[in-house]
Amino acid sequence: QVQLEESGGGLVQAGGSLRISCAASGRTFSSCTMGWFRQAPGKEREFVAGITRSGGITSHADSVKGRFTISRDNTKNMVYLQMNSLIPEDTAVYSCAAAYPGLYEIPRRTSTYKYWGQGTQVTVSS
Repeated sequence: QVQLEESGGGLVQAGGSLRISCAASGRTFSSCTMGWFRQAPGKEREFVAGITRSGGITSHADSVKGRFTISRDNTKNMVYLQMNSLIPEDTAVYSCAAAYPGLYEIPRRTSTYKYWGQGTQVTVSS
């Protein structure tokens, strides 16, 4: 089992940067593919970025590619999402999630992820 807790959200102006973190507990963290998802008011939860268990492969949604970067530190049981050049459309609750797919897979469907954090609010003002 894996417990996840996000932190680092807040209010930022358009064009600014923010790094959000996800702290994981549990012995199987290094065996998980980790993902970041977001959900804006009135919209479905959507995939933002994912990273394989070793950190060797990452995947980012087209809407954030070139602006956001996912990373992980298995020695600290942490996953990060560095967000640059933020725009108001990035405003959402951001959640991290853990899945156990194949070694090189990064699923984008929410149903594939087994464990979820509570989320952290990111608000980008114009």
